[in-house]
Amino acid sequence: MKKGTLKQILLITDGCSNKGEDPAAVAALAFQQGITVNVIGILEDDQREEDAGLKEVEAISLSGGGVSQIVYREALSQTVQTVTKQAMTQTLQGVVNQELKQILGPGQSLEELPPEQRGEVMEVVEDLGETCDLEVLVLVDTSASMSNKLQAVKESLIDLSVSLNARIGRNRFSIFAFPGKKKNISKVLDWSPRLESVSSVFPKLSSGGITPTGPAIKEAMFEFGKAGMLRSFRDENKSNIEEA
Repeated sequence: MKKGTLKQILLITDGCSNKGEDPAAVAALAFQQGITVNVIGILEDDQREEDAGLKEVEAISLSGGGVSQIVYREALSQTVQTVTKQAMTQTLQGVVNQELKQILGPGQSLEELPPEQRGEVMEVVEDLGETCDLEVLVLVDTSASMSNKLQAVKESLIDLSVSLNARIGRNRFSIFAFPGKKKNISKVLDWSPRLESVSSVFPKLSSGGITPTGPAIKEAMFEFGKAGMLRSFRDENKSNIEEA
């Protein structure tokens, strides 16, 4: 089984989108492009999980092939780590199931294997989770209602970086906020192997405005393509220098 790059959008939001395309439909499009969309919905202390905005959280992750979690601000840090790792395992299990169907036929899946064989396959999945390359684009809702939650978001992303950098595989992160000043999203942190520098960029974030979640996810999709082209350009330049 080949080790590729797992691509994730991690959407952190607290409410309903109110501009542009249906975010669940856009998330489905991202999933078709090989990008998993995970969503964390942040609750206010007096807010209930039945609220319409938080139902949207689950709909986006289901369409995007990802994981969703509703959480209070105090528990955000641990949740960000858990959701990211759960999504990695879920994606890898999907890949393994596809491989099993090709090898054993369309009627075979991981759940139908005998317990011993299933355990062996899960060991392979766990190993891949440690060794595959991972790209995570963090998409942070900075609409007006998120103003008192941004400090918790910052701390959770630093913890995520520390946690994932214990892996053998390469990590690459970027952070975008929405709504942007002139576009639907604005770049907060360009692709980087670590998120420690988030401490310096987060204080510059200002909250306010509408919540164009669907358009934000759509623009985030294209950032993976830009990252891939930039990486190919760097590798080509490095190769040319070595040949010279």
